[in-house]
Amino acid sequence: MRRADRLFQILQILRRSRAPVTASALAEELEISTRTVYRDIADLLAQRVPIRGEAGTGYVLERGFDMPPLMLTPDEIEVAALGAQWVAHRGDAALRRAARDLIAKIAATVPEHLRHFVLEPTMGAPPAPDQAPDALDMAAVRAAIRAGTKIALRYRDERERESERVVWPVAVGYFESTRILAAWCELRQDFRYFRTDRVLGATFLKERHGERSSALRARWRKTVAPGR
Repeated sequence: MRRADRLFQILQILRRSRAPVTASALAEELEISTRTVYRDIADLLAQRVPIRGEAGTGYVLERGFDMPPLMLTPDEIEVAALGAQWVAHRGDAALRRAARDLIAKIAATVPEHLRHFVLEPTMGAPPAPDQAPDALDMAAVRAAIRAGTKIALRYRDERERESERVVWPVAVGYFESTRILAAWCELRQDFRYFRTDRVLGATFLKERHGERSSALRARWRKTVAPGR
């Protein structure tokens, strides 16, 4: 690996990590010696890259540091292309447009010698099977999740029972033929899952549920993966 590429990879690892990253962890991922890591960190510091920490405790890249955009490896480009293909086949109309726009932007901004990885990727996502149509506005659902606002649902479950709920939307899960809305249900006082094709009606309320989105998501994740 070229030194410039190695320095960039160190920054990538630090940028994606919330906790301090030790020299040994960097060395293991990059398959280099810890001595080389220490030398590279010193070089980055000499270039005034805002890295905090020291040998033995780990390193952190300070927030606000701007890295050159779209300095991507061929693998990273193909991952982005594959993900965009998947969304273009399975997302709602707004996400399908965004996926196509993303591919176009990546193709327009990566260096010429990498462009074929975008336009002719070695991987592909097949078209979705017959997908149940959404019965609510998924763009509005995503907006409610971001804003922390409530949704009033009229819903029919798998036993054809109808109910009315006020929910706090958390996330949307994408499956092969259906989409699922994960939400805190005020009626059940617990997290519940609603198939978007079984929604009979939805009103997007302006009322906020009052819990930070990150805290609500953390509570939900504990129900999905207990102990984490």
